[in-house]
Amino acid sequence: MTGFDIEQYWNEQTQSHIKTANKTAISSLSEFKNIIKTCTKAIKLGNKILFFGNGGSASDAQHLATELTVRFINNRSPIAAIALTTDTSALTATGNDFGFEHIFSRQIDAIGKNGDIAIALSTSGNSPNIIKALEMARSKNIVTIGFSGRDGGRMKELCDQIIIVPSDITARIQEMHILLGHMLCGGLEQNLGLSA
Repeated sequence: MTGFDIEQYWNEQTQSHIKTANKTAISSLSEFKNIIKTCTKAIKLGNKILFFGNGGSASDAQHLATELTVRFINNRSPIAAIALTTDTSALTATGNDFGFEHIFSRQIDAIGKNGDIAIALSTSGNSPNIIKALEMARSKNIVTIGFSGRDGGRMKELCDQIIIVPSDITARIQEMHILLGHMLCGGLEQNLGLSA
């Protein structure tokens, strides 16, 4: 026996999640409304959403782009979205030739256009490749949106709109990011009139 109390662990983790969700619900509604409006306008004008992040946030970027291009709740027309985390050739070539900090900014420079949306997911908000990507997006008049945590990090100053999850715990921040991402997908389906 290790002395590990599963029931105590269960209660601590679930309560921590609930507490963070409640804080996020209180602090982020206004910014979430603005993000829905911004993304809806961009899609209506024929633009696309570019998602990117590192590690677990890379998985979230892929997850959310797929929810938009395929379906979230209902069968409907696809919504233009790309995860900049999926092309291993682009990621490794850029990392090798220019440095890991350029893996997202290089892709944004190549395929991003004025009016697109760049959504950065970062629990710290300080990753150099996230910062360079947001700087590139801004230089191309791409709207920058962030999902972060802690104090928002350096990306806070580079995002036109940002939701900062009120937590210092990486797992809680990531859990809120996927919740917010799912709400973004569902909100876009409804706001664009694509839900059944």
